Amino acid sequence: VQLVESGGGSVQAGGALRLSCAASGYAVSSVYMGWFRQAPGKEREGITSIDRFGDTLYADSVKGRFAISKDNAKNTLYLEMNSLKPEDTAMYYCAAGYRFTLRSPDYSYWGQGTQVTVSS
Repeated sequence: VQLVESGGGSVQAGGALRLSCAASGYAVSSVYMGWFRQAPGKEREGITSIDRFGDTLYADSVKGRFAISKDNAKNTLYLEMNSLKPEDTAMYYCAAGYRFTLRSPDYSYWGQGTQVTVSS
């Protein structure tokens, strides 16, 4: 099982980025997938999750600005991030698990992360 994130970078406040997470070793359609982030000195935060049927969860901090989606044919998870703020600066991780939550312990497989930096 492998998850590989891409698409991070540096943007100005108000800008947008799209993160991708390519999965191998299992089908994204069969598990719960989530995006998490961790800023320096802070705990890892669950920001969004998607279940097998396309239902989604969002943390209040990103609701209305971020959108999670997946392409089952490409076995890839996405995170569309709009109206980015400096406080969105963090390492972003995708994860796969077997519960529909935003809690890190409920996810068993993790990518290596991709850095997002938002400047004011």
